[in-house]
Amino acid sequence: MALKKILVANRGEIAVRIIRAAKDLGITTVQVYSKADAQMLAVRLADEAIEIGPAHPAKSYLKIDAILQAAFATGADAVHPGYGFLAENAAFAEAVEAAGLVFIGPTAETIRTMGDKAAARASAQAAGVPVVPGSDGVLDDLASAPALAEAVGYPVMIKAAAGGGGRGIRVARNQDELEALLPQASQEARAAFGDGSLYLERFVARARHVEVQILGDGRSAIHLHERECSLQRRRQKVWEEAPAAALPPDIRAKLCASAVRLAEACHYRGAGTLEYLYDDASREFFFIEMNTRIQVEHPVTEMVTGIDLLKAMIRIAGGEPLGLTQADIALRGHAIEVRINAEDAAKNFQPDPGTVTALTVPGGFGVRFDTMLYPGYTVPPFYDSLLGKLVVWDDTRDGAILRLRRALGELKVEGITTTAPLHDALARDPDVLAGRVHTGWLEGWLSTASIDSPSTAGGVTS
Repeated sequence: MALKKILVANRGEIAVRIIRAAKDLGITTVQVYSKADAQMLAVRLADEAIEIGPAHPAKSYLKIDAILQAAFATGADAVHPGYGFLAENAAFAEAVEAAGLVFIGPTAETIRTMGDKAAARASAQAAGVPVVPGSDGVLDDLASAPALAEAVGYPVMIKAAAGGGGRGIRVARNQDELEALLPQASQEARAAFGDGSLYLERFVARARHVEVQILGDGRSAIHLHERECSLQRRRQKVWEEAPAAALPPDIRAKLCASAVRLAEACHYRGAGTLEYLYDDASREFFFIEMNTRIQVEHPVTEMVTGIDLLKAMIRIAGGEPLGLTQADIALRGHAIEVRINAEDAAKNFQPDPGTVTALTVPGGFGVRFDTMLYPGYTVPPFYDSLLGKLVVWDDTRDGAILRLRRALGELKVEGITTTAPLHDALARDPDVLAGRVHTGWLEGWLSTASIDSPSTAGGVTS
């Protein structure tokens, strides 16, 4: 069926992105919003908008009944969940489909299987995709963990079976640490996801975080090459690029082929991402999890392949076949994305919501700024601090970094402090320039780095 009206069950920059993609396809849009978000850009851009509750997400963006009622009231025939909130909630996908609406994303069964890290690990093993050595599934009994950890070898990573975003994760370097951290991780996972189940993995030191973007229509799948997301703080990505820097061609080919195998094995529908750890020293890669949704960093893949992932998701959800073969996907140039957050990196990333008094958006060839900002908009304090993503493209990685410096110099967000100075400093660091980074690199760098104040870094002002 051709979709006619899409309800956007999210907020911020991803809501703006979805609305624009839908309108590019001639599809009418409905934006839901909380009382705190009445003035956000997505509300202004959508054809219709409907309030679904107060500021607290549990009473608005996480309230399934309210979202479905909004869909019925506006005559929407499909729901796009974006990322975060209910995007990887199997019960939400089921409720949408049960209501006779189209869920723009994978099936509830796929979300449930691949969203559970232990089940996803088992699925990967069945598809012949390498996984990090660890427990075969969730730990039935925490008392069994020390013996398993000895067999795997310390250090080990304790991970929540449900959820993501770095919640419920601890690293234990010996048995004493393991026994102390297990209940902490379980408690945090239960509070964040309603499920305290845990599993163990070998901790790969100095690993690089490489992920593969896939598209599937439930029958076949293709990959759109890989991204590197090794620059992370508290396991949250800060800087992403495509393709991965200095990844050997044979490893790239094997990595991407394994992602397609797993996507096809789980009959994946829509856009999804398979995340891996890559060990430069051993040239090994290990599957760690699948994100059954569109990713924050999807623009870098779009920039190097020319494929609009949001439009592809919508078309597939409407019943169209994939319409692409692997031979159609060409990798061209290099793209980098940096996350612009309402935080002061010079003050331990202190949040700084407030009113945007003036805004200068960088432009020129190869520059893209996906954002929810406009002059006069007040950033509410109730949600994630992401304001937008500055994305640059060039023929080479060196050229993309130079373009990023230039674009950061043009970006001015006045009235609030942003993380732009952090990215300006990173874009000048010798290790970043050489691609000598790993998942623990940024936190070590932050412990000694001196980040300029927003009023002096590269023309970026607050």
